[in-house]
Amino acid sequence: MYDIIVIGGGHAGCEASLSSARMNMKTLLITGNIKNIADMPCNPSIGGSAKGIVVREIDALGGEMGINADISHLQIKMLNSKKGPGVRSLRCQADKTTYGENMIKTLQKTPNLEIKEDLVKELIVENNTIKGIKTESGETILTKKVIITTGTYLNADILRGHSKEKGGPHGEKPSLYLSESMKELGLTMRRLKTGTPPRVQKDTINYDECFIEKGDNYYLSFSNFYKPTYSIENQLPCYLTYTNETTHKIILDNLDKCALYSGLIEGIGPRYCPSIEDKIVKFRDKERHQIFLEPERLTGDEIYVGGFSTTMPENLQEELIHSMSGLHNAKITKYGYAIEYDAIDSTELKMTLETKKIKGLYTAGQINGTSGYEEAAAQGLIAGINASLSLKNKDPLILKRNEAYIGVLIDDLINKGITEPYRLLTSRAEFRLLLRHDNADIRLTEIGRKVGLINDEKYNIFKNKLAKITELQEYLTKTKINNTEETNNYLSTLSSSPINVSVSSIELLRRPEIKIDNIEHLLNIVFDESAKEQVEINIKYQGYIEKTQKEAEKMLSLEKKQIPENIDYSKVRNIATEARQKLESVRPLTIGQASRISGVNPSDITMLLVYLKKEYPYE
Repeated sequence: MYDIIVIGGGHAGCEASLSSARMNMKTLLITGNIKNIADMPCNPSIGGSAKGIVVREIDALGGEMGINADISHLQIKMLNSKKGPGVRSLRCQADKTTYGENMIKTLQKTPNLEIKEDLVKELIVENNTIKGIKTESGETILTKKVIITTGTYLNADILRGHSKEKGGPHGEKPSLYLSESMKELGLTMRRLKTGTPPRVQKDTINYDECFIEKGDNYYLSFSNFYKPTYSIENQLPCYLTYTNETTHKIILDNLDKCALYSGLIEGIGPRYCPSIEDKIVKFRDKERHQIFLEPERLTGDEIYVGGFSTTMPENLQEELIHSMSGLHNAKITKYGYAIEYDAIDSTELKMTLETKKIKGLYTAGQINGTSGYEEAAAQGLIAGINASLSLKNKDPLILKRNEAYIGVLIDDLINKGITEPYRLLTSRAEFRLLLRHDNADIRLTEIGRKVGLINDEKYNIFKNKLAKITELQEYLTKTKINNTEETNNYLSTLSSSPINVSVSSIELLRRPEIKIDNIEHLLNIVFDESAKEQVEINIKYQGYIEKTQKEAEKMLSLEKKQIPENIDYSKVRNIATEARQKLESVRPLTIGQASRISGVNPSDITMLLVYLKKEYPYE
């Protein structure tokens, strides 16, 4: 008997397994192929816009993805570094082999965690409560909780040209029976699609015809707790090329031959990561599209053709690749394809990621309709935490939209549902100035500590950083900069106006053109690196941050207005039929949650509040 069984060894499965085992739950991770644990079947990267902040949040809560990315990457850079702090985010090129090997080692040495190679055929459920699983090898295994993290393997089909055959990523055996078991239990399933581009042999590329894309020349880290140790000089470069008129013509002349436009594909693909066919058809006014050439491994010879996901037949993939600068003689080592798979309707879930219909059954990752390794890992972590907290009879962890991008992600999934693979974007977060890369640890480390995933070493590093931030802020408040000729000459080099009287360091730092490094220069002192960025942002954006916090407080006031679990929405008068149906389906816990459900309008919320005041005056 296990406390928790995790089905699937992808990024969601790894975080779910590690979090439950580290919370002292006897955990079994069951996966079809141990060698594919933490696999990256598509892009060789971790992070990206918004996603990089999610990785920092995973790390702050005690997850593994950030640490593993830091020791496995080939190149790392800060995106949007010249823009405001609310949209800055890390992205690294990961070594696919090293990342997976390191994660397997971490799992294998974790106490309370076993790994088994098999496929799950059926869920055992009694009285709407999970009791165990049955495997394809015929074994019955009992457990108290199950977390399904099957990624794109659930009843999966590989599609290319007019060809369609059963298979998971890399042609692995898909999970053929679990989806049917879930349907028989009354869970609503959806059919989704994603895809991957071709890979080409690295020494067949003419890099002189491409634009080089290097990593940043200063140290960066996903981990909030450990300093980076990689060599800045030895980072591998990426390269940029473009599609052109010839590329576009080949696609438009052969749409009937690709799986996407031939009617072969049933599933809905990701809006924000479309195939190259989709890009050309939907954006015909664009003369070209960016294509990134990214290394997949330090020692391998395959280059990932980013931005070129395709379902064209192999002979046309050859023509398309050879039409672009730098790739005229490129040899394809792996052809692109689309993959269709089953996913659960995410409105079937509670905010804890437990299914509403089956007690003790959780789902996380692409099975919930998301896209991306980072979103999957975040859900796995939360599912593992909540399954463990439930076994300990403790309150669940539900992150709010003003606390974390992870909170935004889960809130969107449960309240808005999905019609296509969901991708996290900074624009989805209304409080993104509060949810920054630089303050992920300040927002979430105490929560990670409370649930038992932040050890003493990490916690002491965190507390020391908080002390340094307070110390630096106090120092800048009381330390003045004198109006000397030397000071004003330096300010003029920064295109900043002179000072006529002595001013506090904080007052000078509020000027847009003045950076905290400039204050260091003027005071002839070196500040603590762990505190500088946080203090500078706090000072420069103080007014904006305070305004956003007030807006968040208004939202939180709605979150405090609870909705009774036994409410009968058919008795709420004067609300729209769609709103009534959505409220009945989602069963929101608070007015705040209800207000974010797609199809529920402000007028419906007003009527709901009137009803609650009348029928539940003491709630």
